[in-house]
Amino acid sequence: MKLIAALPARAASLSLALMAAMGTITTTPAYSGDASPEALVNGLNAVFGQHNARASHAKGLCVKGTFMPSADARSLSKAAQFTASVPVLGRFSMGGGNPKVPDTARPAPRGLAVRFDLGTGKSSDLVMLSTPMFFAKTPEQMLGFLQARVAGADGKPDQEKIKAFAAANPDTTKQSAWLASHPIPASYAGTSYWAVHVFTLTNAEGAATIVKFKAVPQTGEVGMTDDEAKAKSPDFYGEDMKQRLAAGPVSFDILGIVGEKGDPADDPTAVWPEESRRSVKLGTIAMTAIEADAACDAIIFDPANLAAGISGPANDAIFAVRSAAYAISQSRRTK
Repeated sequence: MKLIAALPARAASLSLALMAAMGTITTTPAYSGDASPEALVNGLNAVFGQHNARASHAKGLCVKGTFMPSADARSLSKAAQFTASVPVLGRFSMGGGNPKVPDTARPAPRGLAVRFDLGTGKSSDLVMLSTPMFFAKTPEQMLGFLQARVAGADGKPDQEKIKAFAAANPDTTKQSAWLASHPIPASYAGTSYWAVHVFTLTNAEGAATIVKFKAVPQTGEVGMTDDEAKAKSPDFYGEDMKQRLAAGPVSFDILGIVGEKGDPADDPTAVWPEESRRSVKLGTIAMTAIEADAACDAIIFDPANLAAGISGPANDAIFAVRSAAYAISQSRRTK
């Protein structure tokens, strides 16, 4: 597989210019490394094929609603979404680059991406997974993970190559082990979602707090067994969501899991022990209706698209590469 060694400067500049025009504040650190954003998108395409869809989380469901901040949110952050209720656009999704992956797939993490509409063309994004960790610590590790899974001449990946890579890179086994040990989500609305990176919240007085964001379904988590999954249709999540929304909003509480001294802030494969960490409710997202796919397809849900009062990690190499990789993926699917 031929991989391009560096992201063209024009693509990176375009991504930054678009975010600047939107009035957002981005906190993406400078990226440097062998596994360029374009190489990562190529790697995803090599594993899943090229489709007129996102390179990752290709299959999704677009929704809309509102976010209502809690009384405690403003004490941690001055971000606009924590000062008043704002509209949101959301996208539930299935992990991986296959737009036809069945909703019953066990190894795929589910996703929830949210855009907070702050008015006057400004926005802030929150991108989350149904696991508390990412599957790679660095872009190089992510690229190696993908390369090990490229199908051979027989149309199947080499299992020995996959095992060898996992043995040499144990961090890449954490997410799959977590997914294997938990039930398959029975609904997009019945699973928790985590933003796998560490963020810094700053309030109006300048006090800073490091947190990990988590979305918790108000109706509780609902899973299903492998046998129960066999009885479901490949696209049952969409119908389930329509039925739920017909009965009322689908709501998630957004929590800030507060970090302590020594908690890793630059490793998206690391998990903080939530049971021993203070948790602050920052507000509630209430999804109220299905939205046209075009509304979500037209934008990038970018973890680095952040309002003043929220900043991303300075030394997280995966966080650093995401904005440019998403811009490349969008440019390909909109051609």
